[in-house]
Amino acid sequence: MAARQAAAANMTPAKSWERAMEKLYHTSPVAQQMTSPRTAFLGLCEAGLVKGIPAGEYTDSKDKKTYAARAVALLIEGARPWSRSDLWQAVTDGDGTKHSSQMDVVLALWKNDLIVGKP
Repeated sequence: MAARQAAAANMTPAKSWERAMEKLYHTSPVAQQMTSPRTAFLGLCEAGLVKGIPAGEYTDSKDKKTYAARAVALLIEGARPWSRSDLWQAVTDGDGTKHSSQMDVVLALWKNDLIVGKP
């Protein structure tokens, strides 16, 4: 929703994320404020990996955006099908870092053909 809205309405990725979360989680301000999925989305936008959104500076988080970009690279590689948990283990090298929905964002964009370079 956020990716399509940003591309169609010429809206910043951060603003489109905020509006999408307000619409999807209108009764849960806590869900609206989750930073990990937001950072994954903004990191992918920053890298120019989300269709219709130009690369730019959208987040200053390093690790979370790196995880998302690594996940996209693995998906594009296409060596195997990936579950959310397997993808998370691969991008974090199994370091025990807690998954906080970053891979949900990556996989949702992937499944909706919103990733640049998807075969």
